[in-house]
Amino acid sequence: MSTQFDHVSVVKKSNVYFDGKCVSHTVQFESGTKKTLGVILPSEQILTFEAHVPERMEIISGECLVWMGDSEESELFRAGQSFYVSGESVFRIQAKEVLDYVCHLEG
Repeated sequence: MSTQFDHVSVVKKSNVYFDGKCVSHTVQFESGTKKTLGVILPSEQILTFEAHVPERMEIISGECLVWMGDSEESELFRAGQSFYVSGESVFRIQAKEVLDYVCHLEG
C-alpha cells in the first residue's frame, strides 16, 4: 500500500466540518481525479455526510462506527479497511479515536 501520492496539486483552503471535528484537504491528480485527505476527531457526536458521487473511504489510522443511509445498524471500521458509499446518499460516522482517512471520489 502506497504511503504517499506523487505528482498532485493540493487545494490550500481546508474543508472544515462540524466546528472542526472533521478537517480535510482536496488533492487533485493529473488525470483529473480528486481525493480528500482528512482527520475526524473522536467525539460522542455522530456526524452526517452527504455523498453526491460514489466514494470509497479508506481508513489510514483509528477506528470508527459507520451507519449507511437510514440504517440503525452500525459497522466498525479500523485502519487498513475501507467502506463504500453510493452517490446521492447519506452516511453517518462516529470516530472512536483520531481517524485519518482518504476519501476516494469515484464519480
